Amino acid sequence: MSGDPFMVNITRAADLTVIGANGAGWVAATGTAAPTGPLTQPMPPWEPLGAISDDGLVYGFDEDSQEFTPWGLTSPFRTQITKSVRTFQMTLWETARVAVQSIMYRISEAELEPVGGITSFAETASPVPDRRAWWFLVLDGDTSRGFYVPQGEVSDRSDVTFKQDEMSGYEITITAYPDSAGNTVYHSDKLPVTPDYSGS
Repeated sequence: MSGDPFMVNITRAADLTVIGANGAGWVAATGTAAPTGPLTQPMPPWEPLGAISDDGLVYGFDEDSQEFTPWGLTSPFRTQITKSVRTFQMTLWETARVAVQSIMYRISEAELEPVGGITSFAETASPVPDRRAWWFLVLDGDTSRGFYVPQGEVSDRSDVTFKQDEMSGYEITITAYPDSAGNTVYHSDKLPVTPDYSGS
């Protein structure tokens, strides 16, 4: 090993990295308990969101802060977080799925029951809050990451394109709200054991 005092020997482990190789999402009414873990198949009342585009799942952090710099100094000595929002973004491809239509148009699944083979509904100009529980799963080999959102709502929807060479999809953003305990997202992960490279 080099005698350079600034040379650091770092062992890198590929199995501690995560690629969003696969994943899925489910939705249920608020108050629905989270699945017991990322290795458990969610059961009703959890409803699958179906195929998600190859853009995968985007876990967003939207934060603002206020810095306080004392008179006579040029660097702050305290920072106060003034905004901290968590979001999940994805594009749902199974647009004919009842649960997906219910999410996109903020209407109950009962209103999407077909009559004579035809589903009819109207979009209101004055939508009401539509909070639901959400469960997202990211898979990569032996690694599984689960995200439980007890209070989440679709806060943004993209345009929907219909064309011959493009899959139509519903691109949505879900904002996580605090539950009664003040928490927005609960994590449940199955991760590989971190190797001990200390040499001890």
